[in-house]
Amino acid sequence: MDLITLPTNPIAVSSFSADGWGPSAAESHALFSPYTNTQFGSVCYTEDREVQTIVAKAHEAWPAWRATPIKERSALLSAFRGQLLSNQEDLSNLIAMESGKTKAEALAGLLKGIEVIDFALSLQNVSRDNRLQVSRGVWCMSEQEPLGVVAGITPFNFPAMVPLWLFPIAITLGNCFILKPSEKVPATSTRMAALMDAVGFPRGVFSVVHGDKRCVEALIDNPTVKAVGFVGSSLVAESVYKRATLGGKRALCLGGAKNQLIVAPDADPEITLRGILDSFTGCAGQRCMAGSVAILIDSASRFIDPLCELAAQRIPGPQLGAIIDAAARARLGAALDKAVEQGARLLLDGRLAKPPAGYERGNWLGPSILDNATPTMECATKELFGPILTILRVKTLSEALELERNNPYGNATAIFTASASIAQQVATSATAGMIGVNIGVPVPREPFSFGGTKGSRFGHGDITGYGAVEFWTTTKKVTTKWQNQSDQNWMS
Repeated sequence: MDLITLPTNPIAVSSFSADGWGPSAAESHALFSPYTNTQFGSVCYTEDREVQTIVAKAHEAWPAWRATPIKERSALLSAFRGQLLSNQEDLSNLIAMESGKTKAEALAGLLKGIEVIDFALSLQNVSRDNRLQVSRGVWCMSEQEPLGVVAGITPFNFPAMVPLWLFPIAITLGNCFILKPSEKVPATSTRMAALMDAVGFPRGVFSVVHGDKRCVEALIDNPTVKAVGFVGSSLVAESVYKRATLGGKRALCLGGAKNQLIVAPDADPEITLRGILDSFTGCAGQRCMAGSVAILIDSASRFIDPLCELAAQRIPGPQLGAIIDAAARARLGAALDKAVEQGARLLLDGRLAKPPAGYERGNWLGPSILDNATPTMECATKELFGPILTILRVKTLSEALELERNNPYGNATAIFTASASIAQQVATSATAGMIGVNIGVPVPREPFSFGGTKGSRFGHGDITGYGAVEFWTTTKKVTTKWQNQSDQNWMS
């Protein structure tokens, strides 16, 4: 069974900018596939001085790009969209190979990113300017203008989708964009840069740099970079937000979550079981929208046994992706042990799941389910980032909503119920930014934008949709008068 196709020749990943591909003499780091723990390539980290040069080149490219009509910018983006679709099979394999996703998940993430491109392409047909006569002979007009050079810092778990949340809208609006993907999954971003170059994007409009914390800091600290978008853990999101805003930049940084799935006694069994299973095992639980806590109200506890039976049938490899690296796999195993030490009952131990033949060295963890947990246990409060579900049992909906309100994170909350009134009560009372009704992963489609609350977001607005339009632009107001008028007021 071939789950992924490893490259015949090693992939060499380097930075991309107005000067083309970065030097191969830079510091090189090995890249390993989570499927096999074997090396498939290497990445050259971008040195601090190179980051500064790339930013300067982007700044040089900005005036011409800003002056390019949005119709022409959109035409290039449309061509890039076509390239993504034409190469979706190869891209899906690349995404899966470097991130551990299944190919189906890799393709789904790519297509979800293309939805954001579709939204960006719609901007050419929407007037974002306002003009109003505010007094006799006096007109006020506002228009949204690009910021200049902006940057995005993205995580390992969605090598295509999350970068596509950021740069299509930003560059369509007239900004020049510098992407710093996770050093664990640099190949997909570099491949997308090559496709953008192939369709004719001017050099400097889109650049890619590679590296770790040092590269991030060099990018954030550069005074030419006007705004920073970030997606990753809450700890790093808060750090990036503080550093960027301290430097006077605009920043929107999305962090982690501990999403809760509330199950009412009247919930439909098929919808509920499938919804919970897909939510906590999809992408091997390595996503900020994973439902990692199931809050079962009263007799909804009857779903536990059939959920365990279904989860045990989910096979690592074909149906469940790999954990990003060995260290993360070990951390998840330790989290299961700690939960048991604290009093939880391990109903399903994913460490016993068997990987497919030929992939035994990969970083695998099957679905794992913990019961008898309390709200203060680490398994119920900490984002574990793996296919682990913690069950909390309560007597009433009010108790469930109290747990939801006390959640320090705020990405998603879902309610499984057949009652419209219960659904409405949860939708009204929940504090998360994205609510699902009988949907375990309530990610909205564009133009309804992505964004959480509380400890899941640092900054204001959302990262996609119209929130992104506001984030990547600034508003200029123009007031005009061409002749004297008979009336007298402060504007005359």
